[in-house]
Amino acid sequence: MSAHSHKEIDFQIMWNRLIAVVGEQAQVLIRTAFSPIVRECEDISAGIFDLKGRMIAQAVTGTPGHVNSMAESVGHFLRHFPISTMKEGDAYITNDPWMGTGHLNDFVITTPAFHKGRLVGLFSCTSHLMDIGGLGNGPEATDVFMEGLSIPMLKLIDQGQVNETLMAMIRANTRLPVDTEGDTYSLAACNDVGVRALCDMMDEFRLDSLDPLADFIIERSRQAVLDKIAALPQGTWSHDMTIDGYNAPLTLKAKLTVGDDHVSVSYDGSPPAVGRGINVPMAYTRAYTVFGLACAISPDVPNNAGSLAPYHVEAPEGSVLNALRPAPVSSRHVIGQMLPDMVFGCLRTPLPDRVPAEGTSCLWNIAVRGQWLPKGATTPQTYALAITTNGGTGARPGLNGLSATAFPSGVHGTPVEIAEIQCPLLFWEKELRENSGGQGQTRGGDGQIMRIGTTQERPFELLAAFDRVDHPARGALGGHDGAAGRVETASGRKLAGKGLQVLEPDDVLVLMTPGGGGLGAV
Repeated sequence: MSAHSHKEIDFQIMWNRLIAVVGEQAQVLIRTAFSPIVRECEDISAGIFDLKGRMIAQAVTGTPGHVNSMAESVGHFLRHFPISTMKEGDAYITNDPWMGTGHLNDFVITTPAFHKGRLVGLFSCTSHLMDIGGLGNGPEATDVFMEGLSIPMLKLIDQGQVNETLMAMIRANTRLPVDTEGDTYSLAACNDVGVRALCDMMDEFRLDSLDPLADFIIERSRQAVLDKIAALPQGTWSHDMTIDGYNAPLTLKAKLTVGDDHVSVSYDGSPPAVGRGINVPMAYTRAYTVFGLACAISPDVPNNAGSLAPYHVEAPEGSVLNALRPAPVSSRHVIGQMLPDMVFGCLRTPLPDRVPAEGTSCLWNIAVRGQWLPKGATTPQTYALAITTNGGTGARPGLNGLSATAFPSGVHGTPVEIAEIQCPLLFWEKELRENSGGQGQTRGGDGQIMRIGTTQERPFELLAAFDRVDHPARGALGGHDGAAGRVETASGRKLAGKGLQVLEPDDVLVLMTPGGGGLGAV
């Protein structure tokens, strides 16, 4: 065996070990978080970066929206906090939607990793916090200032000393101060564990620097994607999709081009930003677009700066897919998570055997808020909870779609028992919505039916951010559309798919999540 081959094997072993390091980082975040959407649903990202801000490895858990936008956010941290100014024990924080992961409810924390007194890399992580003040995690705001506390690029920890002024500001601007503070420390702690695990790895392999390993990982991944692209037919294909929007439907437009050494997606022609919080910052648009491309073109290539580099994404400034500050963006997932379906629609002509029909795509999160009197309490307490639920995915070539499954997000559904502990809601029913998936040679996945009431003599608020109510997931290649979603009460009162609505104590909320589209004529 040549020395060159031996070195490559060593690098591959270290690469696998690095993935284990960020896996440990992610598990610490999940196990120490206060918010159920992190503990139970794993709505996070975790990764390691080199000193150029390039993502080397990411944890296998987490969501594409968090992971791929976090990959950009580290570059913003480096612009605000140059490498030369970083000290051991520092940590930096932001929830800026345009430099983070797209809305204020996600905190991003980046921590420099020192080994034997030398800065060798950066750890970064993200998680969704249940409440950050303002109007709450719904689409009601008309600008980002109404959506909650905005944290610019700030130093959270200075050489081991917590910025107590910042923490006091965070606690004072949320309805859930204990949870929000705990989640912030959880994020910082998981990075610290990542640093310690990295130091152990570097000691074991006698490394003084991560640079050679980073170069190997990034170049190998980039070349692997380039090889996949080279095997594709070249050309340009277009696709459009009409979704519910806020008060009026929106038609998204995409044009995908396969070149010699890249794949580009342009959303030119998509509508301008709207006056409510379903707009998407560009980083989140890129995150889900490149995820869709990777699913169809390079699903077996690890996700890092190298594998992302050949994919290019553009959207007109000021459009709903490239919203500019101060546009409201709290529910950016409603449109952003539709973008893999846009990519698949473009690729259906050149790669019909690789892409599914449209699915529910955007999460049907049941965001609720109110006052309640927990057992043993003497005064009412505030609750704010996002109960993660899903519809069906689109039918796949040769396989049916998945029922009640989050794609492209990948988060877990919130267990009923956890939701009922955290707030006064009571699930009277939660079952599959049979035959809601579209018919075809392969069927779309089924949605769910849920009937939800409250145990308290108090109303509760529903911060609805649902789609596929007026425009269901479409079938493809002759397959039938999936069933549309429905939002109503047991008494038959129709509720809006988006916006703040109050349910009285005797109301029972009925949700029917959409089905995925079918694929191929029956």
